[in-house]
Amino acid sequence: MEPREQIFTRYDHLKEFCQLTWDDAAFVKLENAFDFAKSILGETRFSHGEVILSHSLEVASIIAMEIGLEPDSVITGLLHNVMYAGLEQKATHQEIGEKFGPHICSILEGMAKINALGTDTIDLHSENYRKLMLALAGDVRVILVKIADRLQVMRNLEIYSKENRSKLANETQYLYAPLAHRLGLYNMNSEMQDICLKFQHPDEYNYVVARLKETETERANFVAEFVKPIEKKLQQRGLKFSMKARTKSISSINTKMRKKKVSFDEVMDLFAIRVILDSEPENEKTDCWTAYSFVTEEYQTNPNRLRDWISIPKSNGYESLHTTVMGPHKKWVEIQIRTKRMDEVAEKGLAAHWKYKGGKASGFDSWLAGIRDILENPELNVVDFIDHFNADVYSDEIFVFTPKGDLKKMPKGATMLDFAYEIHSKIGDSCVGGKVNGKKVTLKYKLKNGDQIEVDTANNQKPKIDWLDFVVTSKARNRVKASLNEDRNRQASDGREMLLRKFKNWKLDLNDDAIRKMLKHFGFKLAVDFYFEVAIGKIDPLEIKSLFVEKEEDDSAKKTIEELLPSSEAKNLSYDGGDDFLVIDNNLKNVNYKLAKCCNPVFGDKIFGFVTINEGIKIHRNNCPNAPQMKERFPYRIIKALWRDSTSKSSFLTSLHISGTDETGIISELSHIISKDVGTQMRSINVSSDKGNFEGVLQILVYNLDHLEFLIHKLKKVKGVTSVSRGEK
Repeated sequence: MEPREQIFTRYDHLKEFCQLTWDDAAFVKLENAFDFAKSILGETRFSHGEVILSHSLEVASIIAMEIGLEPDSVITGLLHNVMYAGLEQKATHQEIGEKFGPHICSILEGMAKINALGTDTIDLHSENYRKLMLALAGDVRVILVKIADRLQVMRNLEIYSKENRSKLANETQYLYAPLAHRLGLYNMNSEMQDICLKFQHPDEYNYVVARLKETETERANFVAEFVKPIEKKLQQRGLKFSMKARTKSISSINTKMRKKKVSFDEVMDLFAIRVILDSEPENEKTDCWTAYSFVTEEYQTNPNRLRDWISIPKSNGYESLHTTVMGPHKKWVEIQIRTKRMDEVAEKGLAAHWKYKGGKASGFDSWLAGIRDILENPELNVVDFIDHFNADVYSDEIFVFTPKGDLKKMPKGATMLDFAYEIHSKIGDSCVGGKVNGKKVTLKYKLKNGDQIEVDTANNQKPKIDWLDFVVTSKARNRVKASLNEDRNRQASDGREMLLRKFKNWKLDLNDDAIRKMLKHFGFKLAVDFYFEVAIGKIDPLEIKSLFVEKEEDDSAKKTIEELLPSSEAKNLSYDGGDDFLVIDNNLKNVNYKLAKCCNPVFGDKIFGFVTINEGIKIHRNNCPNAPQMKERFPYRIIKALWRDSTSKSSFLTSLHISGTDETGIISELSHIISKDVGTQMRSINVSSDKGNFEGVLQILVYNLDHLEFLIHKLKKVKGVTSVSRGEK
C-alpha cells in the first residue's frame, strides 16, 4: 500500500472511533486539524525515512484509542509535528492559536520545547532530563502526548539506525516507561519495556518468547480446565462476565528470572486469569466479592496473597480484587476480579477513571492535579525534585507513601512526626511513632524517598515541648506550638480556678496585689505561667498560703492533712487530742502513712508526720537528720503525731552502728545474742575491719523502743564492743 493510501486508511479508522463518543463540534475540529496537518506536512519524511503525517496519525490514534484522552489531546497528537524544525514551511504559534485555540497551542509549545532539548547535551541518567521535562511542561497532557509519541517510535524502532535505536531504547527505559507506569498506563509500560529488551538483549528476549510459545498449548489447556467450574457457578448466579488469561510481559518474566536467579519453568506467576464482570455501578463491589466467593469455594486460596484494591483503590485509580489459589495439578494461579469499568481504568489509566466520573472539565482538572503529584515522585535515582511545574529545579524535597499508596510531598529531613501532622493535626498530636516499610520507628525517624509510612497513635499522647527540637515543616511546628499553648492555657485556667477555691477556703481575696506578691515570690513574669505551675503541682498551695497567713502552732493535724491530701486518702486516718495529733497504729496496716527510711522510727520513738506531695504521709523520728531542713523549708507540711497504745506486737526495721576491737569470734557472739533474743530478727550485717578495729552496721527488726534499748544494752556488754548506737541514715 502506498504511503498516501496508508495515511487515509489510518485517518478513516481514527474518525470511526471518534464518531462514537465525540460531539459534532469536536469532530469538525478533528477534520480541520487533519486538513491543516496535511497541508503543512504533505508527504515530508523524517531523516530516518518515516512519513511525518503517518507518524502523527498513529500518535493521535494511540491517544484516542489506548489512553482515552479528550478531543483536544487527540488533535494535539495530530498536530504535534506541524512546527517541526526540518519543515520547509512550518506552522506558527499564532496560526495554531487562531485556528485551534490557546489550549492546543499551549500543549504544542510544551512539546516543541521538550523536542528542542534532545538528549545530546543532557545526561539521561542524572534525572536532569526528567526534571527539565517536567519543569517545562505547563500542562501534564504534554507528557501524555509525549508518551504516545514515544510508544509509536518504539513500535517502529527497526527503521531507525543502530545508534539511534540504542539511544531511544535507553531513553524509553529510564524515562518514558516509568512515567507510563506511574500514570497507570501499565500495558504501555510493559510494551515499551519489552521492545527495549528486544533491542538491548535480543538473546534473552528471544529465549523467553520461544519458551512462551512452547508452553502456549499447555497454558491454554490449563486455563480451560481451571475456568470451567467457575464459569458454571457465575452463570448459575446470573452474572454477566468474560474471562481471559493474561500472560506476564516478556520483560517482567526476564527480570524475575534474573533477580530471583530462577529458570523459566520456576517462574510461579507466568500468567493470571482475569474475571471481568458486566455490573451496574451500584452492584460492582457486591458482584466482585460474589465472584471471589465462587473462586475460593472451588479452589483453595492463599490468604496472604489477597489484595483488595476495590475497597481502597490505588492512587492512580486502579481497582481490582487479586488473590492466588491452588488450581489443577497443584499449581498456584493468580486471579484478578474486576468490572468492565475497572478493567478500562486498568488498561487506560486515570483517563478512564475520570471518564467514568462524568468527563467534566473540573473532573479532568482534578485528574491532572493527581497526575502532577504522581509525576513529582520519580523512582529512578532520584536526587532532586520539582516543586511546581513552572519552578526551577530544586534538591530538598522527598516523596513518601501512605499505607493506601497515596503520595505525600515532604521537605528533606522531615520526620515521622512531620508526616503525621501532614495527614491531620489530630493524628500529629496523638502520634507515638509508626512503621516505615513495615518496621517500627520512633517519632524522630527521618523519612527517605519512597518510604511507605503508617502512623501509630495513642489516646493519651499529647504534644511535648521537645517535639519542636526535631519537627521540620512549618505546619507541624505551628500545630505543636498551638497545641502546647492550648493545653497550657487550659491547665492554667484550671490552676486559677483551683487557687480561687483555695483562697475562698482561706477566707482570702485573690486580688491584683495578691497576684503580684505571688509572682514576685515565685519568680514569674506572667500570671498564666504561674497558674500553669500551680495546676501541674509544681507550686504548693500551702506554700502560697504561708505568704499571706502565718502558720499557727496549734493548727491541728487533721486540718493540715485535709488541706494537703485528697479526701479519699485522708478519710481513714485517726486523730487524738482534739484532732491535734495524727495517731500512728503500731500494726502499720494504714497505707496512708509510711515509716521514713531515713531514720527508721520504732514504736515508742518521739515522732512527727510530714505530708509529701505524691507519697502520702511519712513518719519521722523527732531527731531525724532531715528534720531541721523539713521544718525550716516546709513548716506547713509538718503535723504532730503519736503512737497508739496497743498490746499487739509488730516489728519495726531499724539499724545499729557497732564499733570495737576486732576480737576473735566477736561477730559470731553478736549474731548469737541477736538470734537468742525473743522477737529480734537480723535482716543484714555489714562489717569492715582495719588495723585491729571493726565497724559494723546491722539491720534488725524489733517490737518497740524499749525492746531496742534492751538489745543495745546487751550488745554493749560484749567484750571488745566500744560503741552501739541507733543508725541515723
